[in-house]
Amino acid sequence: MAEKLNITVMLGGPSAEREVSLKTGGAVAKALRSIGHRVTELDPDPKGWTLDDDTDVVFLALHGDYGEDGVVQGELDRLGVPYTGCGAESSRIAFDKVLSKERFVEHGVPTSPFDVLTATSGVTLEREFTPPVVLKPVCQGSSVGLQFVDHVADFDRQLKEALIYGDRILMEPKINGREITVGILADEALPIVEIRPKEGAYDYRNKYTVGATEYFCPAEFSEETTSRIQSAALAAYRSLGCRDYARVDLMVPPNEQPLVLEVNTLPGMTETSLLPKAAAAKGISYEELCQRMVDLALNRAAVAA
Repeated sequence: MAEKLNITVMLGGPSAEREVSLKTGGAVAKALRSIGHRVTELDPDPKGWTLDDDTDVVFLALHGDYGEDGVVQGELDRLGVPYTGCGAESSRIAFDKVLSKERFVEHGVPTSPFDVLTATSGVTLEREFTPPVVLKPVCQGSSVGLQFVDHVADFDRQLKEALIYGDRILMEPKINGREITVGILADEALPIVEIRPKEGAYDYRNKYTVGATEYFCPAEFSEETTSRIQSAALAAYRSLGCRDYARVDLMVPPNEQPLVLEVNTLPGMTETSLLPKAAAAKGISYEELCQRMVDLALNRAAVAA
C-alpha cells in the first residue's frame, strides 16, 4: 500500500475542453481514493483559487488553455507545490503548435512542413495552397476546431470555422497513412496505439463518441518500424523538455517513416483514454498508472529540496 497522501485533483477549468477534463479528473480522483489517498477536487477559476494547506501534491487533470498552456504550472511553481506532468515552459511550448513545430525542426524530429495562417492571410493563400490540407487552431487540444480541406472552393469557409477557436491557424499537408499515438512514462515509450475511425477523420466527434473509433494496442508494425516510431516519439518529447509523462501523436505514411503531429502534456486520463490503454498493454493498471504519476512528481520535489 502506498503512503497515504493529501492530493488535490485539478479538473474542469474554463477551456473548451472542460467536459473532457471533468471526466479525466473524476476518473483519477476515484482511482486515487481507491488506493487510500485523501482526494480533494478543485475546479480552478483563473481569477483565483486556493489549495488546502495540507496538500502534498496536485494531480493536473486539466485540458486546453489554463491547463495545458503552462499557466497553472507556473502558479504552482510559485507556490512551491509539486504537481504531476510537465513543467510550465515545456507545457507552454507544447500547447502552441507553431512553437512545437519549430522545436521539432530545430532538433531534427521528423514532422511535416507547415504554414501559419490568420484571418487576413487566407485570401492570398487560397490561390497558392494545394489540397488536401489540415487546418488546426494553434492553441487548442482534443481536435477542437480541426478542419480537413479537400477542395480550394471550401478553403475560406473552413478557415473561418477554424478561426473561431483562435486567431492563428496551423496548416499542414493531410498525411495519408496510419494514425497512431505513443504514450511516454518516465522517459520510456509505451506500446503504440493505432487509431481507426469507422467513418471520416479522427476529429472531435469521432474522438468522444462511444463506438465511433477503434483502437489497437499494441499496433501491428514490424519490430524495426515500432522502434522507429517510438524513437521519433521520444525525440519529440525530449525536444520540448517534457518530463514524467506525455502522449505523442504521429502519422505513419505507407513508407513507414513516422511524422510527429504534436505532443500532449496532459493527455486524457479516463479509463478508456489512450495513455491508460498503452499502459495497460505494458501491464500497468489504471490505479498503478495514477500512483506512478504522483510518485514521479514527489520524487522530483524530494530531489529539488
